[in-house]
Parts: sequence; structure tokens; C-alpha cells
Amino acid sequence: MTEHNPFRYFKTSPEIIRLAVMMYVRFPLSLRNVEDLLHERGIDICHETVRYWWNKFGLMFANEIRKKRIHPSHNYSNWKWHLDEVFVKINGETHYLWRAVDHEGEVLEAYVSKRRDRKAAIVFLKKLMKRYGKPHVIVTDRLRSYRAAMKSIGNAEVQELGRWKNNRCENSHLPFRRREYAMLQFRRLQSLQKFVSIHSSIHNHFNHERHLTSRGEFKLQRNAALVEWQQLSAV
Repeated sequence: MTEHNPFRYFKTSPEIIRLAVMMYVRFPLSLRNVEDLLHERGIDICHETVRYWWNKFGLMFANEIRKKRIHPSHNYSNWKWHLDEVFVKINGETHYLWRAVDHEGEVLEAYVSKRRDRKAAIVFLKKLMKRYGKPHVIVTDRLRSYRAAMKSIGNAEVQELGRWKNNRCENSHLPFRRREYAMLQFRRLQSLQKFVSIHSSIHNHFNHERHLTSRGEFKLQRNAALVEWQQLSAV
């Protein structure tokens, strides 16, 4: 461990903390579900402890994963982006979760806004392009905010529209929807933004596209991802 050990003042071992955070964020489990599963393994903690751990360490783990996965501008992730938005209720008020995935289904960015207009689309696109550069193709639905935002930025020529072309992004909403149902929705915009940022990074880390590889290759990738997770915030 380094001198700046984030687990320094915790009595619980880092392995248990990583396990609890992974179970809560990766799988559609509630805080009490995680508490019960850990209790079955002989680990006696409160569900509020799980909440505290994921709030404190979740973003740190996600940032470490993201640093290893950010690609240069010439990488394959800039070949094609799929953009779409999801309706999310926060205390009965409708908000919009903008999400971008690449052509292989890896989540690139998630952004929460109160409106679904040109201004929000510009903010979302600028966040994407600041991190990944300019793509070759951007696939969207027929929302006019995308066209207006791309004209303002100057990349309207790369936009593609089509009824079935954006299925890649539509299908990528499903893991988030399952998590939203398990968490009984969200109560604050800031909490939603924090969770989707953490969830997307961890989802990318453990998403191996098992339908595209053999069973043996999938097992190797799964084991490697688990080992990398267990080494987060450690030497």
C-alpha cells in the first residue's frame, strides 16, 4: 500500500470493501441485498455501511478504471458513436439522461439534464469530444436538438439518422434500467449523475461481449478483469 492509502482508517479489509462496492454497482442489487449476501459469507455489516462505502470509494474506483481505458483520438472508439437519451424520474420530475456508446457497446459518457434542448445537447457533445476527440460517425434518433447542437459545434456532416441504426444505444440502456428499478429510482440529480458515472465505468470493465468470443476466451477476460478490480487503489 502507498502512504496515501484510502483504506488507512477503516477496520474492514480492502478486499471486503471492493467486494461490496462491486456487488452493489455491478449487479441489480439493493443495499439490503448486498448486506444479506455478505452475511451469508460471514461478513456482518449494515446496509448503511455499504452505502457509505460506495459513496466514498465508488467514484475513486471508477476514475482508476477510466484512466486505464481512455483511448487516444485515433482509436477505434472514435469510429462511430451512438447517442440517445433516457427519461428518468427524480422526485416525480422528469429528467433526461444522455448516454453515448461506441460501436462495440462501451459506454463513453453519461450526462443528466433537466431539459432535452439544444443547450443540453451541446454540453453533452462537448464533454464527449473533450475526452475522446471528434468521431467519424455519430448515430442519433430524430431529436432536433442533436442536429441543432451539431450545427453549432460544426460537425453536422457526421450525423447519421435511421429508425433501426441506433439499436446499439437502445440496448445499452437495459443495465441502467435494471439498476434504477433495484434502487427504487433516484431522489437527487447529483446522486443520479454520480451513480451513472460510476456504473458506466464498472459496466465497461466487466463487459466482455461474451456472445462474440469463445467460452475459453471469455473466462480468461473475466478472470483478468476480476484481478484488475482486486488491485484497485493498491500497489
